[in-house]
Amino acid sequence: MDITTDGGAVHRSGFISLVGRPNAGKSTLLNAMLGTKLAIVADKPQTTRTMIQGVWTGPGAQLVFLDTPGIHEPKNLLHKRMMQHVRDALEGRNLIVFVADASRAFSAADLEALEWIKRVSTPAILVLNKIDLVRDKPSLLVLLETYRQHHDFAEYIPLSAQSGEGVEILRQAIVSRMPEGPRYFPEDYLTDQPERFLAAELVREKILLLTRQEVPHSTAVVVDKWDDANPALARILATIHVERPSHKAIVIGQKASMLKRIGTEARLEIEKLIGRKVYLELFVRVNENWRQKAQFVNELEPHGVQ
Repeated sequence: MDITTDGGAVHRSGFISLVGRPNAGKSTLLNAMLGTKLAIVADKPQTTRTMIQGVWTGPGAQLVFLDTPGIHEPKNLLHKRMMQHVRDALEGRNLIVFVADASRAFSAADLEALEWIKRVSTPAILVLNKIDLVRDKPSLLVLLETYRQHHDFAEYIPLSAQSGEGVEILRQAIVSRMPEGPRYFPEDYLTDQPERFLAAELVREKILLLTRQEVPHSTAVVVDKWDDANPALARILATIHVERPSHKAIVIGQKASMLKRIGTEARLEIEKLIGRKVYLELFVRVNENWRQKAQFVNELEPHGVQ
C-alpha cells in the first residue's frame, strides 16, 4: 500500500480507542470526530454496550476510532461482556484517548478507570470533556493536575464534544502521533457496523431518551426481519426485549402512545442513516433476566459472537 498522498506528502494512519467512565461523553466525541452521527447518545450510563468502529479520512490521514462501553464494576453477564470489549480495545492500538467528565469531581471510580490504561504500554491522551458545563474554569487546571499525578499522559486536552470546542485540536494531536501508514479503508467508508445493528441501536436510543429511569438498562432491541425487496423502502420488524411486565407497560404506554413515539422518532433517524424510506414495526416482549443469558447477549453483538 502507498503511504504517501497524491501530492507526495507523508500519509499517517492508525487505530485509536476511546475509553473512560460511563457517561463521560465518548460516543458524543466519536460523532464529533467523524462529523456525523454514528454512535447513539443519551445522558444515561452504559448507553454504549459494545465496540463501535468509526473511520475519519482527511487530507493526509486516516483515523480508525473505537468507541467502548464505560468502565464500571460488572454486575451481570452483559456487563462482563462490555468490560471484555474494553480490554480488547486496549490491545493493539496506536493511541488511547481517555475521556473524563470535566464537570464531575475526581473520584475513586476515576482512579479505578485509570488503572485500566496503566496496564498497557500504549500512549494515552487525556481529554477533559464537557468544559461547556464548567463555570469555574480555573478548576479545570486543578482537575488536570490531579490526573497528571495519577498517570503520565502524552497530552492533556480540554474540550466540549457537544459544542465542538477543542475537537479539531484533539484531531490534530492524534494525527501528529500516528505513524506513517496507508489508507486502510476507502475515502467514503464510515464503519463496519451492519445496518441492522445500527437501526436496533437507534430504536434503543429513543427508549433511553423517552422512558423512565428504571427502564433503559433492562431493554434490548433485536431486528427480526429486514426486507429490501423494494429498493425505495426498507421494511423493518424489531422486538424490544424488557425484563419485567411493568417495563413492557411503560415502553408501550397508554393506548400504545409511547411505542408509537419511539417508533416514529427511530424511523426518522434510520431513514437518515440508510438514505431511503423506512417502514418500522415494533413489538415488545418480556424476556426475564436476559442480561444473564449468554446466547441472547451474543445475539446483540453487531457481528455475533462465535
